[in-house]
Amino acid sequence: MSHLSALKSLPHPTLIFDGECIMCSGFFQFLLRFDRAEMLRFAVGQSPLGQGAYAHLGMTAHELESILFVQNGVIYTHADAVLRALAALGGIWRVFGWLCVIPNAIKNPVYNFVGRNRYRWFGRYDHCMIPDASVRARFVEGSFDAV
Repeated sequence: MSHLSALKSLPHPTLIFDGECIMCSGFFQFLLRFDRAEMLRFAVGQSPLGQGAYAHLGMTAHELESILFVQNGVIYTHADAVLRALAALGGIWRVFGWLCVIPNAIKNPVYNFVGRNRYRWFGRYDHCMIPDASVRARFVEGSFDAV
């Protein structure tokens, strides 16, 4: 199965994030904490699935310039990925989904500015963090094993 087919057929909303970025890993931890229904799944961008996703989108896979969020077969990038991931938590978090109507020309420059500076401001792990077994079960199958 191709990476695109694998992405579009994911049965759960899935966040693909830079596992070496402290800020991105913090966002992952935030989602994990507030996803009380445990419906979200995760993959690190450094995994074969993540690398394939970035390559499919024409993004430089080694720079991981955006968090990706896959929901109902649609791959969201940049600010929309963050907003849709927050909205997927349900409850009060759904308000973030409404912010997706703001034009990308307004949202994405802010997202890109933070993204360009994230390592400088927040730092970078030497390698992807290794979650405990209960959290690891929430990663898309095989998306963490090769990291």
